[in-house]
Amino acid sequence: MFHKNVYIERRQRLMNQMGTGVILFIGNAESSMNYKDNLYPFRQDSSFLYFFGIDKPNLAAMLDLDSGEQTLYGDNPTIEDLVWLGQAQTVEAMASESGIAAVKPMHALVNDALKIGSQKRPVHYIPPYRPEQVLQLSGLLGLPVSQVTENASVRLIKAIVDQRSYKSDIEIEELNKGVNITNLMQQEVIRSAREGSTEASLAGLLHQIAIASGGNLSFPVILTVNGQILHNSYTQQRLKKGQLVLCDCGAETSMHYAGDITRTFPVADQFSSIQQEIYAIVMNSYEAAVQALKPGILFKDVHLHACEKLVDGLKQIGLMKGSVQDAVHAGAHALFFPCGLGHMLGLDIHDMENLGEQYVGYTEDLRKSTQFGLKSLRLGRTLEPRFTLTVEPGIYFIPELTAQWKAERKFTEYICYDKLDAYSSFGGIRIEDDFVITDTGFKKLGDPFSYHPAQIEEWRGRD
Repeated sequence: MFHKNVYIERRQRLMNQMGTGVILFIGNAESSMNYKDNLYPFRQDSSFLYFFGIDKPNLAAMLDLDSGEQTLYGDNPTIEDLVWLGQAQTVEAMASESGIAAVKPMHALVNDALKIGSQKRPVHYIPPYRPEQVLQLSGLLGLPVSQVTENASVRLIKAIVDQRSYKSDIEIEELNKGVNITNLMQQEVIRSAREGSTEASLAGLLHQIAIASGGNLSFPVILTVNGQILHNSYTQQRLKKGQLVLCDCGAETSMHYAGDITRTFPVADQFSSIQQEIYAIVMNSYEAAVQALKPGILFKDVHLHACEKLVDGLKQIGLMKGSVQDAVHAGAHALFFPCGLGHMLGLDIHDMENLGEQYVGYTEDLRKSTQFGLKSLRLGRTLEPRFTLTVEPGIYFIPELTAQWKAERKFTEYICYDKLDAYSSFGGIRIEDDFVITDTGFKKLGDPFSYHPAQIEEWRGRD
């Protein structure tokens, strides 16, 4: 945890923005895998972490906007808990560390919710993303299950986004830690991968480093020779020379601040000429996007600028044709780049995504696109100092998508379909790093970590 004053100040700022009623936070509970006592690793809700800092299950909190009272709800460990799980903090101790004076057992939340309901006072809560949260809120608020999510407080969502979007110095320090652990993970897998290695064995190596560093993975590892599948999971498939490995991974610190980095490397010690050619296009797009980062620019425009660089490179090798700007405006580039350039980064790998991408990455005046490819851009809004985000352009040769578009004669004025058969087994290339927007431009998070092919080849050649 940070010092309790951090959480006190965050909660007070939130309460000052919210008006009347109460704010209800439901912390995450533990979740069973295949029987009750065999549990998935616990992960606290990120907004609960942000405002309370308590990384324990089965808690709730209420902030009374009218009286100013702040209450933590939870039950102290029983003797059975102590026998099986060992000594644990009391709820009173947790509350003290978070700067909360009032503590009540969990069953008291039911009575307090009934009282607030009878007074017709507004109850503000964020959209639940776990079924047990939906059921708990349904019972507490007397709402049909089908209405719980739609009754979430837009005012609260906007107030939380307004705070969590701007990272403090101590948060940026934690993000640097998460990125540096992720750097180590990437370096180790680039050095260790060999012909005959399985994707799963390499993913296990990454998981080991994340856990040994005091935290865990910030998202399930994407490590695959089928890099054209954007969120492909690892398998028992063995690596073969001639293939590319796309590794997208991240560690989160013990305080759950995340890193998110992608590198693409050959199974052989060196990139082939065709792999070098495509890699150079992606690298040029990456560098152009990074250099465009600054306060006051729409990230949507940075995305489109990166797309134009991709199209320009694909034109130069004969895979696209026509006007670069027109091709991007029409969405023809999405055959090769059907996703967004980046997203917010923080306590969540896609920071605050559970609050809604329109609230986090867009504004009332800037709405999400419905165009294929562009609709997957999670962040479009104007960049501001202390925003932390990813930049991750790529080129993906997706045979199924290519076949469909070719059959539909889609964008034939821009795409050279007759040249694409040679790339049907290519896979995909992505380069991704993490950045903080400064007062005048940007700063890369973490220590320097190269993406240049010569450096990757040097690492690949080491025993």
